[in-house]
Amino acid sequence: MDEKKYLDLLAKREIQPTAIRILVLQAMMQANRSVSLLDLENMLDTVDKSTIFRTITLFLSHHLIHSIDDGTGSFKYAVCSNSCSCEVNDLHTHFHCEKCNKTFCFTNIPTPVVKLPQGFTLNSINYVLKGICPECAGKEASS
Repeated sequence: MDEKKYLDLLAKREIQPTAIRILVLQAMMQANRSVSLLDLENMLDTVDKSTIFRTITLFLSHHLIHSIDDGTGSFKYAVCSNSCSCEVNDLHTHFHCEKCNKTFCFTNIPTPVVKLPQGFTLNSINYVLKGICPECAGKEASS
């Protein structure tokens, strides 16, 4: 993906482009899965940890990315689709592989919405399926 695509994504969410922001966004999109702060630190080993954290925080506040609590104790982050505004009806299912610890977004599988009793307001849903990803399943089968 060329730099213009990253610039367009940042502009759409009203984020001023900087070299670091483009680098973080590029790393996240090239991962093809959700990534943790530690994943980003390892991918961008020349970038300061606090700079990555501030960039992630900015991306979250502008709804460029969403966070995932997959139960591992470490939040994962993934780039939102163009139409996402991080509201309940934009949420989707996530899958956490218990072998490799990767978490994947299944944007084509919507998160089931539960009808709450009167007086309750739903702000977010965390729907994580856990099991073994195809890559790890393949490794088990060939062992």
